[in-house]
Amino acid sequence: MKNKTLVTEFILLGFSKDLRINLILFALFFLIYVLTLIGNILIMFIIIINPQLHTPMYFFIGKLSFIDLCNSSSAAPKMLMDLLSIQRTVSLVACLTQVNILLLIGTTECLLLVLMAYDRCLAICLPLHYQVMMKWPICYRLTTLIWIISLMVTILPSLLMPVALCYPNQINHFMCESLAVLHLSCEKNDIKELVIFLLSFITILFPFLFIIISYVCIIISVLKIRSAGRVKAFSTCTSHVAVVAMYFGTGMVTYLGPSQDKSSNQGKYVSIFYVAIAPLLNPLIYSLNNREVKKTFTMYKFTILSLT
Repeated sequence: MKNKTLVTEFILLGFSKDLRINLILFALFFLIYVLTLIGNILIMFIIIINPQLHTPMYFFIGKLSFIDLCNSSSAAPKMLMDLLSIQRTVSLVACLTQVNILLLIGTTECLLLVLMAYDRCLAICLPLHYQVMMKWPICYRLTTLIWIISLMVTILPSLLMPVALCYPNQINHFMCESLAVLHLSCEKNDIKELVIFLLSFITILFPFLFIIISYVCIIISVLKIRSAGRVKAFSTCTSHVAVVAMYFGTGMVTYLGPSQDKSSNQGKYVSIFYVAIAPLLNPLIYSLNNREVKKTFTMYKFTILSLT
């Protein structure tokens, strides 16, 4: 009967029980989280203060930085506390809330990367029509639409198919990740895992295919440009390609790869990339490959440094 008792809290196993290892991991992830906060806030601030960056492309980059902040902050603070704690418990409500927030933010980021690819495709393939097709009202509507779609894809299925969770209440993860929590279901998970796979197919694979098609169109258009203009055209896309490869790669491994055993550690190690590494690298990628961002930082560096 114990195995059929519904749980009210969970134990997160984390990475290790060794205190010394946890202290090293705490220092590492704390540094990563602080740099993530500084980097993404800096990108948003630079875009706001420079009127020359008030374009659709930088509007979407600013939204990506905001999502990365939410993504990292939804997991990092709890993970840091657990690394210094002996008892790593989380309530049922808090755990399910984290599951839905992570799914919502992850889906939104996938769709936003699609929107950014669409923006670059229009700018390079149809430059004469770009100003008309990407007016500010259209940008606002598109960003609102991806949030609505993300809510429908992530929150609605969880409300329609509630999961009863039983003992043992140990989650082999450092956070409440959907697949890790699903392993604690009292019932068979075949249907629920199939639904997750289909939703992942829609929110990860379809957007990825759309991005590939967009860049095929971009490459065809760029090859028609004279050699002097090719480098400039490609430079606006390299940052986005790097972020897409990193984010969609880890997403496919997690949700579209073979089903992982609940004792496997692969899931939590892969999750580090999209909740810690990707939000840290995204602002670095966009700032190092972007002349306008570096120029703005140079112009306002004293103001920025005084605020940070």
